[in-house]
Amino acid sequence: MLSIQNLHASVGDKPIIKGLTLDVPAGEVHAIMGPNGAGKSTLSYVLTGRDGYEVTDGSATLNGEDLLALEPAERAAKGVFLSFQYPLEIPGVPALTFIRAAVNAQRKARGEEEIAAPAFLKTAKAEAARLKIDFDMLKRPLNVGFSGGEKKRMEILQMAMLSPKFLILDETDSGLDIDALKIVSEGVNAMRAPDRGMLVITHYQRLLDYIKPDRVHVLAAGRIVASGGPELALQLEAEGYDKYVTKDAA
Repeated sequence: MLSIQNLHASVGDKPIIKGLTLDVPAGEVHAIMGPNGAGKSTLSYVLTGRDGYEVTDGSATLNGEDLLALEPAERAAKGVFLSFQYPLEIPGVPALTFIRAAVNAQRKARGEEEIAAPAFLKTAKAEAARLKIDFDMLKRPLNVGFSGGEKKRMEILQMAMLSPKFLILDETDSGLDIDALKIVSEGVNAMRAPDRGMLVITHYQRLLDYIKPDRVHVLAAGRIVASGGPELALQLEAEGYDKYVTKDAA
């Protein structure tokens, strides 16, 4: 589904991603773990097309289509979704209005009809209830005055409404207490499907207790230096990243 081959990327004049190769088949959840500064968030931004991140070599395809040749909006219309570590606040724009505009923009880009208001509201209410989001929150400006847990649940609501093909979760557990982590993880797990892939970026094993990965990869100094099953995350929790950082530096 997602295939990254020998990817190199820089921010300004600084190389961050240095020959990264990774394949995530449809139906699987892959986790990327690694120390600060390894390039985890940079990878998510490169895949989604954020300005300021320049690909200097390599390729990234989704279902055989060149992602890097597409504009960010085109990548989103193809089904790429990024859940931010720090969700943005948009004063003056009600969350419900934002989500419906996003859904209809993607439907239009795919040549589909806009979703009717009654159908949209019915689905939004059901998804909000599942994520324990008070529906009145959706009438407030997006993420303005929301707690960390509320912002993350709002991201998962957007994800559910957009129904993307490939999900990138950038430290979704950041700032969450145990109750919020369980709710968010349940929302993510509900999105698992044979034709959908997920890339979960995290520092800590605790998220992977709730979102069980098929594969775990260690990212250090801009490239994948180790891969394994879920047991690798437990090993990293116990031993840390030192041996991988040392090995890569050598």
